[in-house]
Amino acid sequence: MGWLDRVEDQVDALTQARALQEASRSAEGYAVLERVLRTTTDPRTRADALVQRLSALINLGRTAEFTRAIEEASAAVRDLAEPYLHGHLNALAALAAHHQGALDRCVTHLVRAARALGAVEEPDRDTAWGWHDLAMAYSYLSFHGYALGAIERARQLGLAAGIPEETFAAPGIRLRNAVALDHNGDSDGCLRVLRDVAADLGRFLRSGRAGQLRPSSLAAYGYAAARRAALGDEIEPGSDTDPARLLAHGGDSARARDMRDLGQVCLAIAAGRPIEAVTRLDSVHVSNETLGAAEPARLRSIALARAGDHAAAHRVDRLAFRLAAQRNDRLRDVYIDGIAARIDHEEMRREAARYEGEALTDPLTGLPNRRRLERYIAAVVSRGERVVIGVCDLDGFKAVNTRHGHHSGDLVLQRIAGVINRVMRRGDFVARYGGDEFVVVLPDAGMAEAAEVARRIGAAVAGEDWEALVPGTPVGVSIGFAEVAGTGSALRDALSTAFEVADREMLRAKSRPRAS
Repeated sequence: MGWLDRVEDQVDALTQARALQEASRSAEGYAVLERVLRTTTDPRTRADALVQRLSALINLGRTAEFTRAIEEASAAVRDLAEPYLHGHLNALAALAAHHQGALDRCVTHLVRAARALGAVEEPDRDTAWGWHDLAMAYSYLSFHGYALGAIERARQLGLAAGIPEETFAAPGIRLRNAVALDHNGDSDGCLRVLRDVAADLGRFLRSGRAGQLRPSSLAAYGYAAARRAALGDEIEPGSDTDPARLLAHGGDSARARDMRDLGQVCLAIAAGRPIEAVTRLDSVHVSNETLGAAEPARLRSIALARAGDHAAAHRVDRLAFRLAAQRNDRLRDVYIDGIAARIDHEEMRREAARYEGEALTDPLTGLPNRRRLERYIAAVVSRGERVVIGVCDLDGFKAVNTRHGHHSGDLVLQRIAGVINRVMRRGDFVARYGGDEFVVVLPDAGMAEAAEVARRIGAAVAGEDWEALVPGTPVGVSIGFAEVAGTGSALRDALSTAFEVADREMLRAKSRPRAS
């Protein structure tokens, strides 16, 4: 017996509101739910209508009304022993908290939603939608692996309940994964994911099932295609996969509206009109939560590069990278440092440990990542030690990916990580910063020691047999060093300044002619 089978009043109206929201007609669904709330006295009906109303408000982007809607829905659900309802409410509350920038509440709701939905004894159509909304919340918070797992759970439950597979295609999840890769310097990885998204749409079109796709999904497919075009992929205009046509879908969804605005920027870049793209970016106002705060900056960088202003493009690209990193750091801080204290449950502690593992280690090279790097530097500086940081950027890496493919590129990154580790002094620290950039930290050292470390790294990389691994594409490294000057509350600013100085020194090294 499913959830709605236990509801005794106005089931048809609740079903109609669901169908309207699935069709991206949330304003009409909201009106239906308001009529239900004015006329029902059944507690289950009222609770369902309030949870659905919260969903409609999120879809419409009416952020100012989120808090009251959550309070009213929570009061109605509190006394009902129905795991589905608690799970769906918490999944929606997580989305709302994310859009409000309240990441601590967001993560708390995420955990509660997963526990409640997992406890449903007879999963049905509504439970599938609860998992779908939980997947969306995971995705917006950049927990992409959890998002993919939750949407697969939704798809399986949906198929069992007679919901077509394409209803839960959820291209937006993989789209956010793709742009996050690009924001962190992995444009090739971004393109790989975007091409997979396009292949799924092609499969639905060939099988005649594209008509079952939700309007919001079509808008996400459109942005994925436009973003590919901005990165240089050829997109066939005028076809069923034409991004301009797909971006027109999405109904009254606020997220679809954001993707339409940014999609037009991407299409202007692809059409060779980068100045128009920059002008559009100056005039559009999109939520940071739709595709991340870094997305407008990254698009501006691409447009400026196409316009030939490479210096400005590099500055904006670094801004995009740091916006993405700051957001991830803040989220990890909220989760790891806060959630275990707020929810005293062994399962939550295991979840926190898994997230911490993801947060501190680069999965490809096994090196510490940026978050662990900053923790390490903070600890060293707090002990009063001098610290020098070095930014190492690979030369020739793009050619490796172009000529030999991404698997060979991954092998190069893994070998570089080993080479750098091998020549460091005892007590030095090496991290992968993102893309093909590595950072080394030299505690209790000055610039003279840094110059010697740079010489050793350069010699070791030059002496490696790259010809055997990637024939015809030599690999080198450019390095810049800077001292960290700051403690206490000024440490973050000092780190940012040191990274900027090291970046500039690395770029100077890259521009100097190399001995042949």
